[in-house]
Parts: sequence; C-alpha cells; structure tokens
Amino acid sequence: MTPLNVLAVASEVFPLIKTGGLADVAGALPEALAAQGIAVRTLLPGYRPVLDALEGGVAVASLDELFGGPARIVAARAAGLELFVIDAPRLYARDGDPYRGPDGRDWPDNAFRFAALSRVAALLAQDAVPGYRVDVVHAHDWQAGLLPAYLHYAGASHPASVMTIHNLAFQGQFPAGLLGPLGLPTDAYSTDGVEYYGAIGFLKAGVLFADRITTVSPTYAAEICTPSGGMGMHGLLRSRLDVLNGILNAIDIAVWDPAHDPHLVAHFDADLPTARSANKAALQERFGLRRGPDKPLFAVISRLTEQKGIDLVLAALPALLASGGQLVLLGSGDAWLQNALQQAAAAHRDAIGLQFGYDEGLAHLIQGGCDVLLMPSRFEPCGLTQLCAMRYGALPIVAHVGGLCDTVIDANEMALAEGIGTGFHFSPAVPEMLASAIMRAHAIWRRPELWHQLQQNAMRLDVGWNGPAAKYAAMYRELAGVRG
Repeated sequence: MTPLNVLAVASEVFPLIKTGGLADVAGALPEALAAQGIAVRTLLPGYRPVLDALEGGVAVASLDELFGGPARIVAARAAGLELFVIDAPRLYARDGDPYRGPDGRDWPDNAFRFAALSRVAALLAQDAVPGYRVDVVHAHDWQAGLLPAYLHYAGASHPASVMTIHNLAFQGQFPAGLLGPLGLPTDAYSTDGVEYYGAIGFLKAGVLFADRITTVSPTYAAEICTPSGGMGMHGLLRSRLDVLNGILNAIDIAVWDPAHDPHLVAHFDADLPTARSANKAALQERFGLRRGPDKPLFAVISRLTEQKGIDLVLAALPALLASGGQLVLLGSGDAWLQNALQQAAAAHRDAIGLQFGYDEGLAHLIQGGCDVLLMPSRFEPCGLTQLCAMRYGALPIVAHVGGLCDTVIDANEMALAEGIGTGFHFSPAVPEMLASAIMRAHAIWRRPELWHQLQQNAMRLDVGWNGPAAKYAAMYRELAGVRG
C-alpha cells in the first residue's frame, strides 16, 4: 500500500521547541503513525532553536510576500522528524517563548505569525512544492486554526482537514479589523465564517471548516459540548457532533522508560518497583527534605495556575503534612501562587521543596522518586504527566475530569477487590475532596504489599502511541478515501 501523506501543522514540536503537551504529541505521533503506513511531515515556524537544529535543510519554495516580507519554505530533518520550516526571521527570530516576549506578554503580531503558519500550510496542501502531495492536513490548536478556513475560501480542490483541540481554553481571538490584512475575504466575517464574539476566532474557524474535529480524550470531547465546559464554543461544537471524536493522548515510552532513563539514579521496572527507593532518597536530598523511606512523598509537575488546581494543593497542605507527607514541586505560573508556595515552604523547610521553572531531567527524577503525583486540575483535556507517573510507578491523585478520568483507574473498594486500581480520583474539585484523596492514598501507602500491587498495575498499562496512532490512521484513510 502506498503510504498516505499527512501534513501536520503545529506551533511547537518536542524536542525542538516546547511549552506544553502539544509539543510532546506533535513530536511523538509521527513515528507511531509511520508503523501504520502514514507518512507525516510537520510544518513548523522557523524559531531560532528550530533552525539551529535542522539537518541538511533545503529551500523548496520561496514566497515573495508573507505578511510583510519574503519567506522561504525549508525541507529538513531534525530529531528524527521530517519537517517543513518557515524561514521568516521577521516573524520568528526573536527571544522569548513561541508566544510571548521576555516581558511575559503575547507578541503583538501573533495574529500574523500564526496566520503565516496556516497560510503556508494551505499553500503546501495546494501543491506549492513540486513532487509533494498532501492527502490530509492536520491542524493542531488555535495557532493552526485558520488553515481549514484558508482552504475553504480558496475555493479550489484541496485535501481533507483535521482540527485537533488540545485545550479549548486557548482560542486565538484577534481584532476584526485584521480580516483584510490576514488575507480573508469580506464575507468571511460572519457567524458562518471566522467571526467569533465580535473578533476573528482562529480556533473557531478551524472547528467550523475542518472535515474532522478531534480532542485529546473521549471525556473531554463530551465536556466541551456542554455550557460549563465549552467556553463559549459549545453550541458550535454540538452542531458538529457528527465529526467530533476524542482520541486519547499517549507518551513516548522510549523517552519515558524507567528501565533505561539516564535522569534516574536507579533504574527499575514493573517487576521490581521497590528499586525506586534510591530515586526517592536522591529527590529528598536534592530538595533539602528529611531523608528516609518512612515519609510519603507527593509531587506536583505543572503550570502553577488555578486551572491546574494549585490553589487546591495549597489548601490541602495541612492534610498532606499531618499525614507525615512531604511535597516537591516543579513548575512556574501565577505570581500569587508562587508566593503562597514559597511561604508554605519557608514554614516547612524539611517537608516542602520547590523549584520554579522547568527542568526536563528533574521532571524524570521526580516521576521516578515520588510516591504520589498530584493533578487536581479543574479541567484537563488529557494530561500527559499522569501517564508518565504511572509508567514510573508514581500513583496519581487526579480530579475526575477530562482525560484524567479516562486514564487513571480509581483504587476504590471494588477496584481493590479486583486488583485493578492505578491511582485515585476525587470530585468535585474542592480542597476537602483533595484532602480526602490524599488521606485515602496515605492509608494504602501504609500497606506496602497493596501499594506495590497498584504500582505494578500502573506500570503495566499501555500508555504508548500504538493504539491512538491506529485510530488516527483509520481516520486519515477514511478522509482520503483509502481503505486498509
């Protein structure tokens, strides 16, 4: 069978550029799809770290005008990925993360920076590069949301499109006056076009015009169709239920492999999870906590926001500490949460350790050494951290929302009787229920034989990409009219 050619369009791809889970998905999915007979090439903005990582880049097309000046489309490989990269320094060669400058504010020209991503993708889908044929285009999140709209308004024949919503909270809304400068026709500004609450909605455009819409977990797909979870877009999403589907995210099990992870002090697997104890001791030492196996070690690896429930962690700290527990935290976010965490750590220096920012190696060590991972998100499209935790034998405590309840099996009485638990759920997302889940986890942690059984259950789960990739491949084949 001739491989299908899928053009993936994303604003970040691990390990080249990453701010969140989108990058992990965009980086790991192509390899898994290759095993399904799907050839993926990813279009990515030419940020400095991306251009620096390219292996043997070749300019395959030139554009005289791309929102203010010329640009090149470069074909290259990097980190095992087949890429197209937009070489447009005025748009992408700047300090800061992909979306914000050093001052923490969004780049003022983000509308054009990411419209350019969609515009180039639309050109590639319409044979801009001789010899490259696209069967399906796959747009990821609002940054690629204009792609289906550009294809729609081009009027010509074009490949089918998929729009994946990684987080509906980020929708990409820009002033209506940019309609013409973004290259959209006048009649596009309507409720049947890109207009969205008096602005231009990038994600709204993708949801409206894509041939298929996916989210990153089945439960999240249902939640976003409700007034409480739809964030203003539930009506449109409900009108497109026939093409909306949730495909669960996964992780790269070669990157997240406790038996070979170079970031761990000691390696282990599901047959010998007790070997984790050396990583726990190293983690306690690194954060200046009292060393010893007799303290349950809880961890948070997260953006520090209310969406992620970090305020709930603060409110539940008395219960965690009263049980003799310790807490390590890695992440950054809202200043008021960081300040509150610092105050708590100052009051409990031997029990709470913090590192603000992100450190990939430390994230691996935390997963390999903590006993319990806290993920009390108020909403969570899928979440990847809990998948990494289970792979590493750290049992997650999760709010019963989105992909968290799709991936973690609550160790309730029936699950314990059947020997199938992998973590702990709580609902609703309030401090008292999180505290109750912490105490429930602690009670089981004090029963080592039962705890080790739950660890082994978690570590033996299939959290890799083979299953989800097969679902994506089937969708692509259906869209391209290919069976097999």
